[in-house]
Amino acid sequence: MGLITEYKCPGCGAPLAFDAESGRVTCDHCGNSYSVAEIIASQKAETTTEEFDWGNYKAGLSTELLDNTVVYQCQSCGAILETDATTAATNCPYCDNNIVLTDRVSAGLKPNAVVPFEIDKKQLKEIVHNFYRGKKLLPRNFFNDSYIDKILGVYIPFWLFDCTVEGEVNFRGDRVSRTETSRESIVTTYQYLIERQGQMSFENVPVDASKKMQDDVMDSIEPYDFSKMVPFNGAYLSGFVADRFDSDPDEEIPRANSRVINSTLAGIESTVTDFSSVTEHSNNLRMYDARVKYVLLPAYIINCQYGGKKYQYVVNGQTGKIVGDLPSSSSVATGYFIKAFAIAAAAFIALFQFFG
Repeated sequence: MGLITEYKCPGCGAPLAFDAESGRVTCDHCGNSYSVAEIIASQKAETTTEEFDWGNYKAGLSTELLDNTVVYQCQSCGAILETDATTAATNCPYCDNNIVLTDRVSAGLKPNAVVPFEIDKKQLKEIVHNFYRGKKLLPRNFFNDSYIDKILGVYIPFWLFDCTVEGEVNFRGDRVSRTETSRESIVTTYQYLIERQGQMSFENVPVDASKKMQDDVMDSIEPYDFSKMVPFNGAYLSGFVADRFDSDPDEEIPRANSRVINSTLAGIESTVTDFSSVTEHSNNLRMYDARVKYVLLPAYIINCQYGGKKYQYVVNGQTGKIVGDLPSSSSVATGYFIKAFAIAAAAFIALFQFFG
């Protein structure tokens, strides 16, 4: 375990917490607020060393540790979470079970950067309400405001890849002509082999580094605005928790490769015009000069139970985009059916009496 740093108010000494709405570190006791830079300057909570470097890490060289934190481990799912010493972390954002402080886990590696939370708890409630508003078959009290108040925001670990893709792509293009006579319609299809060469450069291609999160869910809550990414500082963890990566960049290169190759194919294909249809015939596109950064991206994870099944919802902590499947209540559905049947029956009886 590393040293514990408490981020305290320079004015009154009370604990500070990062406020997603203002982007500042605030004190609930005296009401003062400070920029992260001001807290760094006043408390000197962070050490200055080199950022995360995957090459150095694999080679076993020294890499800066995220040592100004406390580490929690969930006894149910095994998630390892880090936060500042003032955060009252009482439940796991992944499985919703209690988490306890452990001294059997070493400090994590310091990320290169972080995208701070911009969605606060008040906005989170509005987002959830809008998500289920109008869903008449949703079980009653499925989302509870008091429960949402207790949800911890979590920084999800991501690898951001920079790379270049180049190579050749061959397409098959069809042109169709139609000739009409008095007796028949003649359709002629001309097929062409189209050759293209191209190169595209990519920056900040995100691939989540947590095996606990479903890849399709994390892809779905994108995009994040990386122009608001800032150098990592522990003050951003105040009031939140940070997951630790459990997959390395080498494992995730195939996912990054797939994303950039597909984007390159789409870009090159957009240059092939004046054909009735275009299909890819072959390609030798390749990714090279790959570089990676370790970053933390903000999200809220909401876990709900219904009918013996777990439902999980993930909210982008920067944009508010929410992803997840809603259940339907059989009792509510039956109630709507009975109500609809009663209305239809009453209408039929009234119609029968009118004509009778």
